[in-house]
Amino acid sequence: METNNKKAPFVLAIDQGTSSTKTLIFDAQGTVVARGSEPLHTSYLSNGFVEQDPVGIYQNVLTSIEHCLADFSQKGYQQSNIVSIGISNQRETFVLWDEQGQPLCPAVVWQCKRSTGICEALKSRGLEPMIQERTGLLADPYFSATKLIWLNEHNQQVKEAIAAGKAYFGTVDTWLLFQLTKGQSYFTDYTNASRTLFFNLKALAWDQTLLKTYGLSNIQL
Repeated sequence: METNNKKAPFVLAIDQGTSSTKTLIFDAQGTVVARGSEPLHTSYLSNGFVEQDPVGIYQNVLTSIEHCLADFSQKGYQQSNIVSIGISNQRETFVLWDEQGQPLCPAVVWQCKRSTGICEALKSRGLEPMIQERTGLLADPYFSATKLIWLNEHNQQVKEAIAAGKAYFGTVDTWLLFQLTKGQSYFTDYTNASRTLFFNLKALAWDQTLLKTYGLSNIQL
């Protein structure tokens, strides 16, 4: 007996990448039934700085979703049958924002090398073994924490917001979820958290000792 797959439950999946956002809709059998994409601008600056506009990332995602939903509807599917949304993202890129959900600075992309000196300083203090034991990672510019330390040392607005406990940190999934829910949801998962140099793999929790070591105890996570 044939079934009407146009009435089956569907899942919308957002893949927010460094160069574009791709959106797919899957049916109950895991078949892609609609898709959309939108290119994303990245700023490659001097001194190895790599940045993106946080608001631009969010708008890019919305545009990609619009393209996908248009494709979905044109094929005769009903948007009301989409029962769940998932987000995949460029893991080490992060955003800082305030209590109103406004970015404090550009998003710092995983490719950015601004914190090379910070990493060397952590190593010279003999801290890398402790960092590795707790996070499973090395003190490397690839990961978020060292670039946040750099911002705390060089960006006055960021420094003041962190000191006041009013700076919200998030990988891209957290930023998108916060925006999509108008600030009602502020979450990530273990896989994203584990790429920040803040997350204790044994405790499965944000590591307060590391945050204190980094001078970031007041950051909102």
